[in-house]
Amino acid sequence: MQIKTKKFNLDKKTYIRLGMQSLLREWWWAWLVLIPILALPIFVKGALWWCIFAAVLLSGLYIAFVWVQFAGVSQMEQAKQMFDKYVYEIDSRQILAKINEREGMKIEWSKIQKVKQTKDYFLFYLSRGQFLYFPHQVFLGKNDVKFLEAILRRKNLLPATEPTAAEPKPETTGSKR
Repeated sequence: MQIKTKKFNLDKKTYIRLGMQSLLREWWWAWLVLIPILALPIFVKGALWWCIFAAVLLSGLYIAFVWVQFAGVSQMEQAKQMFDKYVYEIDSRQILAKINEREGMKIEWSKIQKVKQTKDYFLFYLSRGQFLYFPHQVFLGKNDVKFLEAILRRKNLLPATEPTAAEPKPETTGSKR
């Protein structure tokens, strides 16, 4: 079976927002630099306002640095294909991104590093700044979303679901002692 999406493109603002969220989560430890700066007034008398200013300035510069990276990528000619309109055909072998019936590219499952699933979209990470974004409204039905979840679980890109209280756990065979 194959999942076919509607023709859609990744918006540049969505790319920047999702890329920044991803990178800021991945580099959470960079915020730990602020702790020694804010603790400096304990040792240096009268440095409170300078330390607060430095912490705010460094925070702003860090966020601006990340934003400039993603905004710059969205303007580059080499990254133009990330924002073209595609129809995606997804099955258990590969993901096909088609511009039209004859032109497109194949993405192997082995190229996908991880997948993030929310209630509104799937995000397939290919590298740090490159990902595939699939909002649920581009699928032709809820069954396609469920089938994609099943494929991702089989590929170990999504965690397996735990059986609920309504579903009995499978019993193991063998002798009990």
